[in-house]
Amino acid sequence: MKKALITGITGQDGSYLAELLLSKGYQVFGMVRRASTENFERIEHIRDTIELRQADLLDQLSIINLIKEIRPDEIYNLAAQSFVPTSWEQPLLTAEFTALGVCRVLEAIRLVDRGIKFYQASSSEMFGKVKEVPQNENTPFYPRSPYGVSKVYGHYLTINYRESYDLYASSGILFNHESPRRGLEFISRKIAHGAARIKLGLDKELRLGNLDAERDWGFAGDYVEAIWRMLQQERPDDYVVATGVKHSVRELARLAFLHVGLDYEDFVVTDKKLLRPAEVDHLLGDATKARTRLGWKPNVSFEELVRMMVEADLEKVKPQIARR
Repeated sequence: MKKALITGITGQDGSYLAELLLSKGYQVFGMVRRASTENFERIEHIRDTIELRQADLLDQLSIINLIKEIRPDEIYNLAAQSFVPTSWEQPLLTAEFTALGVCRVLEAIRLVDRGIKFYQASSSEMFGKVKEVPQNENTPFYPRSPYGVSKVYGHYLTINYRESYDLYASSGILFNHESPRRGLEFISRKIAHGAARIKLGLDKELRLGNLDAERDWGFAGDYVEAIWRMLQQERPDDYVVATGVKHSVRELARLAFLHVGLDYEDFVVTDKKLLRPAEVDHLLGDATKARTRLGWKPNVSFEELVRMMVEADLEKVKPQIARR
C-alpha cells in the first residue's frame, strides 16, 4: 500500500485529491496546523479513512519529524495562503507559507529521504501580465501579486532541488479550478452563492470587481487526476493543467444567474473597492503536454461547472430561509 502525505488536505484540492488517492488504494495522511477551532468540513465524509497529523509549514522541525514518522512514498504540497487579495494585505505571511513553506518541505525531503516523490502546486497566477496567449510551460512569468511572486519562488525552487539533488519533484501549473467546495471568498463561488441567495430572496445585489477579467476555468475534481498522474511518470517534470477555453467573470455571472432564471445585469453591481492593485486580465492555458504525456483531459465543461456550483449553493442556502 502506497502512503501519501497531503499538505492543505482540508482545502478544496486536498479533499478531492484525498478521495482520489483513497480510491486507488493509498494510505492517506493529511498535515494540519494546530488551531483552536477545526475546519474539516470538506473532508468530514472521509475523516474515518484518512489520518490527520499536526505539523506547520512555518516550522521546519515539525515537517522533518512528520516525514520521518510517516515515511510517505509521495508528498503533495497543496498548502498555501492562496487568496490573491489577501496576499496584498498580508504579503509577508503569504511569502512564509506560499514561498518558504515549499523550501521547508523540500529541505525535509532532502534530509530525511530523497526517494520521496514531491508535487508542488504552482499556479497560473505566475504568468500574471501574460507575455503570450495561450500560456504553456515555457511562457515567461510576470506575476502581478505577492501571491503570484511567492508561487514563482516555490516553482523555481522545486526545479532547483530536482536538478541539484536529483529529487523526484514535479510542479503542476494549474489554471483556475473550481467546485462547490471552493471558499466563499473566491470569485466563482461568490457568484454562485450570490445568485442562489438572490434567487431565494436573501439578498438584493451582488458586488463584484472587474467583470471583464478572463480566466481558464475547470473543475477541481478533474484537475487532481492530473496531479496524481504527474507523480506516476518515470521522470519528474512540470505541466500546465487547463481546459484551453477562457471565459470572462461577466460570462460566469450571466450563466449563474441564468440558471436560476434571472438576468445578472439586474443584480450585479461593480464595486471599485474590489479591484486589484494590479490586475491579471487574460489567463488561457495550453495543456498539450499534459494531454499527450499524462493522457489527461478535462471532463466537466464550464457550463456544467457553473450549474453544479449554483445547484450546490441553492441546497446550502435553503435552510437559511426556514430560520428567518
